[in-house]
Amino acid sequence: MFEAMYARAETGGGKPPWDYGAPRPQLVEWAKARNLAGGGREALVVGCGYGADAEFLVLLGFRTTGFDFAPTAIAGARRKYPASEVNYLVADVMDLPRQWQGNFDLVVESLTVQSMPPEQHSVAVRNIAALVAPEGTLLVLATTREEHSEVKGPPWPLTRAEVEEFSSGDLVMDRLERIENGAWWRAQLSRARDHSA
Repeated sequence: MFEAMYARAETGGGKPPWDYGAPRPQLVEWAKARNLAGGGREALVVGCGYGADAEFLVLLGFRTTGFDFAPTAIAGARRKYPASEVNYLVADVMDLPRQWQGNFDLVVESLTVQSMPPEQHSVAVRNIAALVAPEGTLLVLATTREEHSEVKGPPWPLTRAEVEEFSSGDLVMDRLERIENGAWWRAQLSRARDHSA
């Protein structure tokens, strides 16, 4: 489905509905409020599409990786930003490289899980959460849905309980807010420092 949508866009069809064409305002606002500075730390953008969020994080000083399931999206990102410092890769959130686990100081998940069928949400959430390094942060952006409400996706906006699923073990919810008149979730989670060393 994702590859087909990007392929249509490449041949003059409409752009994918999640493609904002610039960094997500919900991400930019969050970063500005925290004076976020990468300082050479590692960041990962899940389902990066054409790369606007990833390029934003590079400008903040993060060594950034962006991945997407759709090869056409990754090719488009590389074409759009030919001199980019972002490491753009094709990868599947349902089967991520094992070496990525616990490797990123900042992970940004924006609208990816909700674009997947609900029966895949829990696995995708677990896989994304596992990417966060000790003392790292996960930012989740998703549109909202009330518990027990029916939705015929895609997309399948997330309930509060689904957003809370990102919190497990030592990855804890620091803040979960409804923004944009309640239409969006913005969740910030952090992983405790690894005391095993």
